[in-house]
Amino acid sequence: MTRRPALQSAPQSASDGWEIRGPKPLALVVFLENVGHVLGINLPTWIMNVIDYVTEEYAKLLLHLYGAYRRYDKVVILEDAQATGPDLVRALTEVSRTHRVDLLLLVHGQEGALVGYKGKAMVGAETFGPLIAAYRSDPSLLDLRMVYGLNCYGATLAQTWLDLGAEAVNGSVGVNWFPEPSLSIFLRSWLGGRPYSEAVCRSNHLSSRVWGRILPTRADRPVHPWVESSRQMVYGRTDPTIDRL
Repeated sequence: MTRRPALQSAPQSASDGWEIRGPKPLALVVFLENVGHVLGINLPTWIMNVIDYVTEEYAKLLLHLYGAYRRYDKVVILEDAQATGPDLVRALTEVSRTHRVDLLLLVHGQEGALVGYKGKAMVGAETFGPLIAAYRSDPSLLDLRMVYGLNCYGATLAQTWLDLGAEAVNGSVGVNWFPEPSLSIFLRSWLGGRPYSEAVCRSNHLSSRVWGRILPTRADRPVHPWVESSRQMVYGRTDPTIDRL
């Protein structure tokens, strides 16, 4: 794996002739929209709204509980009406001017897309295509480090995030049935200093083991389809930690 230099020389300063700049501080951007949808079940709108509210507040509580606000210089949360493609692009590009960016995708997903606000704001090729083109034209546009997502079919977006400069990315191979305890275990591991790949694999392994004991299996199929569908893949060029770029 290649590593980026920790320090770089900067233009001449007025005070001492030279200025040494350290690496940018870290920021966390959270793309958060639960929608309240439960796969395969038609629920009344008010129940979906309750699920949406409770799960999003729970996710924000976990960020506080496991120390995201202590470990990151800046935390930006895009939720509800801000969970759209344009808002995501705006946040990533604006924050990248001053920070290296880690991204949490706490949303539903489809193949090649994220499901945004109220399940109607899809974030796919119409958002990522122009952003990739702009980034290729001007690599200073984004300073993306890691992307961690709970979205279904996350593996189908892995190359997209790598094309946008991410160093490390995860993604489920199909429907991700285990958002919890996956998120709790990942945040505790990642914010506790474990390498990205270890945090992802540990989260997926422990979640699959917990749910594997609950879900029924058959002699001819010892692994439940939900466990296989939720399997996480890890892609990337480096294996960062919260403290190591």
